[in-house]
Amino acid sequence: MKILSSRLFVAPRGVQMEERVYALLGIAAFLVAYTSIGVSIILSPWFSWQENALSDLGHSTRSRVAPIFNLGLLAAGALFTIYAVTAFRRYAKYTSVSALISAFTLQSVATFDEVYGFLHFVVSVLLFASLGVTSILYAVERKSLLALIAFAVGLGSWILYWLGTYHAGIAVPETISSLAVAVLIVSSAVKIYLKR
Repeated sequence: MKILSSRLFVAPRGVQMEERVYALLGIAAFLVAYTSIGVSIILSPWFSWQENALSDLGHSTRSRVAPIFNLGLLAAGALFTIYAVTAFRRYAKYTSVSALISAFTLQSVATFDEVYGFLHFVVSVLLFASLGVTSILYAVERKSLLALIAFAVGLGSWILYWLGTYHAGIAVPETISSLAVAVLIVSSAVKIYLKR
């Protein structure tokens, strides 16, 4: 009876493999995003961490690397969406809703680039706000210290920027805050992949 009951609660091998594939997509989302950003920066000698926003790389009429940057964000958002509605949803049900919103707003930043003016500003603010909310929800839902640290690092980078504590372009807090959440999401994907 004990053997039978333990087998009832073990996911079929195919389901476990599927979960692992979805977890890999969660990791791939951020690899694609930061690879496209990195390549765009390397190919843009005009880009300055002291003056620019990351979105300047995606300006469709001023930046030669806009296709690389925007396509990378669109692809990353698609991969993140798949992860959010599959493996991550089963792992952190409520956080996955916020993660899905983050994925959508990431794609919106690429779709409505700086050419769209105020609309781009709105979707950018929504992206970073949703990343913060995702961190908080994950901290509560999974009782995660890492999520609290990610939120504190992200919020701290923006507060220090707004206070003028350091002189830099807005690309700096954008990168710090998004990387903090990326570490959080990738760690969740690794845990799902390893079934921890």
